[in-house]
This record gives sequence, structure tokens and C-alpha cells, in this order.
Amino acid sequence: QVQLEESGGGLVQPGGSLRLSCTASGLNFRDYHMAWFRQAPGKEREFVAVSARPGSGGNSYYEQSVQGRFTISRDNAKRMVFLQMNGLKLEDTAVYYCASSQAALSAIRQLRMYKFWGQGTQVTVSS
Repeated sequence: QVQLEESGGGLVQPGGSLRLSCTASGLNFRDYHMAWFRQAPGKEREFVAVSARPGSGGNSYYEQSVQGRFTISRDNAKRMVFLQMNGLKLEDTAVYYCASSQAALSAIRQLRMYKFWGQGTQVTVSS
């Protein structure tokens, strides 16, 4: 059975950094796009970043508000995906979820295309 487990969340001051990790099991990791989504209180879950699977080019894509501040990376050998978050802002506060998909690249940012999800890790940005 597929399991995605996130770690690395916590409380950080504005301008600070955090690194989230997600470990996958039960799937052929290299065959999946690996993404991060987030959900703030009272808001819908939204796309943050995705690392496309090697067979689809292996590129990274970002939501506009995190472009230049967040970096997604993956270690296919360890079946892990990471999200390095720098320059954190109050509005980055949310539960962050790791997810996997085999969608076409054109649909890679769409939440509904992701079949497997982790339980989430809380990121709180506060002074």
C-alpha cells in the first residue's frame, strides 16, 4: 500500500526557513510526479510546487507566490521529496501535504490529479 509521510514542519519567524521532507513507500517512485500542496485555515487546498518524474523531463514547477523562495527537489534513490522554504511569510502558514501523481504534464498542478496523499505537516509563520 502506498504511504507518503511528511516531516519538518514547525514554527518559524517571518523571513525564516524550513525544510520539509516526504518519504514514499509502496510505489515506483521514479514513475510519479511528486508535489507539495498546502491548506490554510478556511481556505481550499492549493498547489505549491511539483517535481516532475524523470521520464517526463524531471523539471520543477511552482505556484507564483512561492517562486524564488521555495525549492523542490527529489532523491529518487531514497524515495524522498523535499521542499526548502526560505523567506517565509505570514501567509505561508498552512498544513503542507505531499502528494503523488502520474498525470500528464499539462495537468500537473491540478489537485484532482493526485491520487496519493500524506497526512500533512503544520507550518506556522509567526512573530
